[in-house]
Amino acid sequence: MTSRHQAQPRKRRGLLWLLLFLAVLFGLYSAGWFYAADRIRDESRQAIADLSRKGVRSDCARLRVEGYPLRLAVLCNGIAYQDDAKGIAATTGALEASTSIFRPLVADVNLRGPVRTLAPGLAPLWLDWDSLDVSTKLFWPLPRQVTLTANGVSGQTDPEDDEPTQLFNLSDIALDFWPEGKDILYRGSFAELDITADALQGRNVPSLDGFGEARLKNGVAVVQSKPKSLRGQALDITNMELSSGEARISVSGPVSVDEAGLVDADLMIRLTNPQAVAEVLATAVPEEAKKIRQGFSALAMMGKQPAMPLKIVKGNAMMGFIPLGAIKPLP
Repeated sequence: MTSRHQAQPRKRRGLLWLLLFLAVLFGLYSAGWFYAADRIRDESRQAIADLSRKGVRSDCARLRVEGYPLRLAVLCNGIAYQDDAKGIAATTGALEASTSIFRPLVADVNLRGPVRTLAPGLAPLWLDWDSLDVSTKLFWPLPRQVTLTANGVSGQTDPEDDEPTQLFNLSDIALDFWPEGKDILYRGSFAELDITADALQGRNVPSLDGFGEARLKNGVAVVQSKPKSLRGQALDITNMELSSGEARISVSGPVSVDEAGLVDADLMIRLTNPQAVAEVLATAVPEEAKKIRQGFSALAMMGKQPAMPLKIVKGNAMMGFIPLGAIKPLP
């Protein structure tokens, strides 16, 4: 009887200590949440002020941090950027970037359209979409993975005093980037890309699908150094393909740019159903339709999936034994 009575106070004390520990833990979490929220607000305002001192106007309209206690969400009603010295301007719709207590190392971003852009030498553009989301698996020094998905994407010109010209519609697109050792890997796809005839000076191209996988050599250092030139970069293309119905063109192989800007590549180009590819190209370039069909008829004799090597040495390109000319040095 005595031992039972002694055990009960110990259980109560254990429960009290557990509740006290949970209360302290929740207090520390709450302090951390509000500290992070204040830092985000302060650093955002500081970044806008720093850009302003450089002559760049930017804004995150009605910036706020919400979601306590389960989420940490940064919201803006709209984003604006304008650099008068460079003639660059862009605006977007609402932005929401968040992470949750259940997935603290994953940051999710939802951006609403439209995006309106202005840049020297380019027509003003209006880009819109049904949904656009970016998910980032956080790590150091680079994220473990960045994924972008978008649906119902469309683009058109955005003139001030004239009717806009529809440029394209895209059903969906998905892009993934992640580091592997010193390299950055890429995988992406898009479906039902419809480019309007107005965007191609009256030419007609059927709906296109695409897929790609590639490895940016030494990509981690490239991303961290943010180079302004392609020189010294190297890319291994696992597979890049463009298709329309049964017609498909794919490319694979290494590509590099030396310090002088000259391109070197050892690529393999493969065609699936050459006659179907010929019809797509003949429709897009009707003035050369006869030559295109004749040339692809010869390729069709090599089978349903002929392959052709494309070599580029110091900017000089050759398809098999046929010289194709020189590529100018890249910047």
